[in-house]
Amino acid sequence: MKAARFIVRGMVQGVFFRASAREHALTLRLDGHARNLGDGSVEVVVQGNAAAIDRMETWLHDGPPAAEVTELYREDLGVHDMPAGFHILG
Repeated sequence: MKAARFIVRGMVQGVFFRASAREHALTLRLDGHARNLGDGSVEVVVQGNAAAIDRMETWLHDGPPAAEVTELYREDLGVHDMPAGFHILG
């Protein structure tokens, strides 16, 4: 399975970004996690089908309605073996 790490910058904390990312990832059948970072950005790591990861990236460009994404960074991680499910981390 493929995996990717995204860093989402902008107004992305306090707007249900992680919870919305979890819902979208589960809809796409992706495993992974989302967590707030100390600099105000959100990290999203996903694993699964390459096309689903691309669809997640498209969603991350906008995020939930209250978010204002100003920058999105993607790092492809290659083949990973993450735990099943999608988790919200601190």
